[in-house]
This record gives sequence, C-alpha cells and structure tokens, in this order.
Amino acid sequence: VSFLLAAGALIVVAGAAGLVRERLEEHGRVMDALLGDNDRLAVIAVVAEVATASLRQGGTLFFCGNGGSAADSQHIATEMVSSFLLKRRALAAEALSVNTSTLTAIGNDTSFDEVFSRQLEARGREGDVLFAISTSGNSKNITRVLETARSMGITTIGMTGNNEGCLVRRLSDHCISVPSGSTPSIQEAHIAIAHIICEIIETNLCR
Repeated sequence: VSFLLAAGALIVVAGAAGLVRERLEEHGRVMDALLGDNDRLAVIAVVAEVATASLRQGGTLFFCGNGGSAADSQHIATEMVSSFLLKRRALAAEALSVNTSTLTAIGNDTSFDEVFSRQLEARGREGDVLFAISTSGNSKNITRVLETARSMGITTIGMTGNNEGCLVRRLSDHCISVPSGSTPSIQEAHIAIAHIICEIIETNLCR
C-alpha cells in the first residue's frame, strides 16, 4: 500500500530499503569470506567434534559472553538442552549468563571480572568444554574465565572477530574468528556458526 503514503514517507521508506540492502550485502560479504577460508571452516568442524567427544564422555558445554553475546550463549545452550533439528535426548549445556542472583552477587561481592569464572569454578569439571564469546576478544570477564578453564583441564573455545592480537585467541585451544570488525556482523556469524555446530553434534550423537 505504498501508494497511500505521503511523498515524504516514501522517501523515508526508500532510504530504509537502501540500508536494508546495504546491511544484507555486508552480511553476505562476511559469509563469503568465511566460505572462502578453508582454515576457518576446518576450525569450526574441529570444534564440533571436540564438543561431541566431551558430551559422549559425560561432559558439559558451557557458554558465556556479554550483552548480545550473553544472549547468544543462552540461545546456543537452549538449542543443546531442548532440541535443534532433531527430536532427541537433552544434551548437557549451560549458559553462565542467566542466573541474575549469582551474577549480581559475584559482581557486587568480588568483581564483575569474576562473574563467569566463579561459576565455572563451581560447576565445571575436567573434560568439559567452554565456549567464550567476545566480539572484541578482550573482555576481562571472558579472558578470566578462559584462564580458569585452562587451569581446570576444560577445553577452551573462543568465538570472536578479526582482532588478531586479542587475548581470547591466545587463551583458546581453538578459536573461531569471524573476518569482520563490525560487532553486528560478528554476532550474526556467531549464531550461524553455532547452529552449524549444533547440527553436527546432533548428527553425531542422535541420528
């Protein structure tokens, strides 16, 4: 019903449509860059197999991140516990960003830098896998939980952007890096990659 809109509104819609196209094209460029990098694709496949092996042995997958990455952590853990594409048994996964009482207690009593590491210290075990998500790759509570995980014999998976010198890369056994410096584009790719990992795990364990 665009013909009913005033001329000014039509101009606004046209401008918004241009932005829609621009952002989708940017998303496509990031995905094309991922597709064209066999090393990055191999890391994703390896991470899926590492997570599968942990679950087979009774391990738990832990996820953490800040802001949008906290939401991604909850999203991915939910796919594991509930279901993704298959009707199957629940898989052991937990997001460390969802217990507000614990998060605020640790942040208030100790430090916000410890909000994930303290939880992992309480619940993690050798043989588990930690997915630490940070678009910048340098968030202090993320680097701290990676250090804690390594000291506990927990495999560390970093998910970040294209910051080559970031601490997440150095502290991760395997790092999935998205070839972009744009936070929205990195987060979009993280969810797409996580869905692929979920599918591989389901196929390995439940088909």
